[in-house]
Amino acid sequence: MRSRNYKRHLAALGGVFVILLALARPMLPAAASPPSQNSGEQIEAILAALSLHQKVAQMFLVSIWGQTLPLDGQKLLMEYQPGGVILFDYNTGPPEQVTALTNAMQNAILAGGGVIPAWIAIDEEGGTVSRLSDPDAYTRFPVPMAIAATDNPDYARAIGAAMAEELRAVGITMNLAPVADVETNPDNPVIHRRSFGSDPEQVGAMVAATIDGLQSGGVMATAKHFPGHGETGEDSHVTLPVVEADRARLEAVELAPFRAAIAAGAGAILAAHIWYPALEPAPDTPASLSPAVLSDLLRQEMSYDGLIMTDALDMDAIDTRYDLSTAAILAVQAGADLIAPGPHVGLEAQQAAIEAVIAAVEDGTIAPERIDDSVRRILRQKAAFNILDWAPLDPANARERVNRAAHEALVADVLAAAVTLVYDRTGRIPFGPEDRVALIYPATMPGILQSCRDRHANLWPVGVSAGPTDEERAWAISAVLGSDIAVVLSMDAAQNPPLRQLIQALPPEKTLVVAMRSPYDWQVFPDIAGYLASYSPLPPVIPAICNALFGRQALTGRLPVTLSSDLPAGTGIQHPISQ
Repeated sequence: MRSRNYKRHLAALGGVFVILLALARPMLPAAASPPSQNSGEQIEAILAALSLHQKVAQMFLVSIWGQTLPLDGQKLLMEYQPGGVILFDYNTGPPEQVTALTNAMQNAILAGGGVIPAWIAIDEEGGTVSRLSDPDAYTRFPVPMAIAATDNPDYARAIGAAMAEELRAVGITMNLAPVADVETNPDNPVIHRRSFGSDPEQVGAMVAATIDGLQSGGVMATAKHFPGHGETGEDSHVTLPVVEADRARLEAVELAPFRAAIAAGAGAILAAHIWYPALEPAPDTPASLSPAVLSDLLRQEMSYDGLIMTDALDMDAIDTRYDLSTAAILAVQAGADLIAPGPHVGLEAQQAAIEAVIAAVEDGTIAPERIDDSVRRILRQKAAFNILDWAPLDPANARERVNRAAHEALVADVLAAAVTLVYDRTGRIPFGPEDRVALIYPATMPGILQSCRDRHANLWPVGVSAGPTDEERAWAISAVLGSDIAVVLSMDAAQNPPLRQLIQALPPEKTLVVAMRSPYDWQVFPDIAGYLASYSPLPPVIPAICNALFGRQALTGRLPVTLSSDLPAGTGIQHPISQ
């Protein structure tokens, strides 16, 4: 298959779109005249030349199984020429493979007679949601909550730019991030550390900076999950959550980061499968299928003119109520520009959904102008992000383009700046050389002992298993009794009863906990003498924790979430370097 640059192709053919392969789809007719250099005129000319089938297909972000492009996936791309493809875990491996796959996808669309290259999209939030997960090939970026703990949007901007460099390196042009949800419910089962925190203003600043970093790097950002998933107690992957907050609360909290995202020029906003009765009176109507939410609130009231996208339509909040074709039609009627069928939908069902929307236009259920509005926005964004000028990348030097070494240095800086001393009733931090410190740490992470021992000779170490036994608990108690202070490294103690029991068995007046993952660990042992949070167990956090404990780096982090009325978001004791 051969690739074709849109502008060169158009100029060479005098403005006539040529069809190379017919596969039963109505192909692109000749343009009346070549588009001018004015982007608005160019977009209108492209739009006018598209058939209804091609317009509707531009509104779909399909998914195709496999790390290589299968024949049936190739056929779908050639025949339908969809607006984009979303990559999932089952698509991604090393940079060379991902680059070859994205090249193959684009080439299939062009070989089918299409002249509009696709978005290649992915969920790359950092931390818990990362589809480029090979640690030997890509940077392991921290969770948004860790970035927010630096209290420095410049770090968010730099992380966004680094992500964009790695995504672009393998042919990915759209990131389904950042998360703009405000984490107001500690029991939220799906957002948690994916959020930048519980302060709407700070979340908005971090979201805007991340968008700036991504989009300055040539990757379109997607703020999600509109109008906000942070207050839910249920997961929309398994049910339809309901957020009962009134309009005033939604304005003050949930919508604030999305307004910041719009001000930052977010290319897309992804709608949640959540019902908000204050916004949509019709019972059990998710925002993703609600005209009141998508068209009236987001498009009209909030003046958003970027792309509105659905969350995956195979999530149980949707697919237990609607078949895919019905959901796609409802989403278009509600005002969505991009339809995401989801990772678990077969190719035939995706094709049927495209055909169903086409039929809905042909029978008058959906106005042709509704389709034109969306495709016009899609073309405008594709022009802005140079998608229309797509050219294949060389898989052989993909790793070099990823530039992982530079990004890992950035991550180390971010994690060091994120370490937060929430409080210290002992007044001992940073510890001096005379302090006898019992270090209770996960035995599966021996680097913690080595790193801290390099910085402090007076350690009494106790390595424990992920679920500490009674014997390990006894060892820890003995070590603490012979020490001045105990430092316990905790990993989600709230969900780990044996670890929680170990910490609760220690004398609270001389126990300091470092929460390596969830900052909410504190809530199961609030009487301890001191509390630090690092928000991430990534390898660079280990020297950062030890440096912070023993005065080798300044403590500058601030709590991005509220733990209690006495420990609100923004809490953090600042310490300069002392050793």
